[in-house]
Amino acid sequence: MLDQLHQLGLTGMAPAFAELEASGDGATLTHADWLGLLVDREVTYRRDKRLAARLRYTRLRHHAVVEDVDYRTPARP
Repeated sequence: MLDQLHQLGLTGMAPAFAELEASGDGATLTHADWLGLLVDREVTYRRDKRLAARLRYTRLRHHAVVEDVDYRTPARP
């Protein structure tokens, strides 16, 4: 199953499938919930991959965060 997921390009779904099988939580879920978790992990994986590619493409020199922005206006002499 894992090989087939990788062949189909569902590389985000493969580790989620393995985790559900290993944890035993998959047995308590309905088929729709189980599939929903797998699809959600695939979507999240693709979004993260796309964001990482965009960040690499921008070639930002500094890793800035909004919390570091100083919005205070300088005092006038």
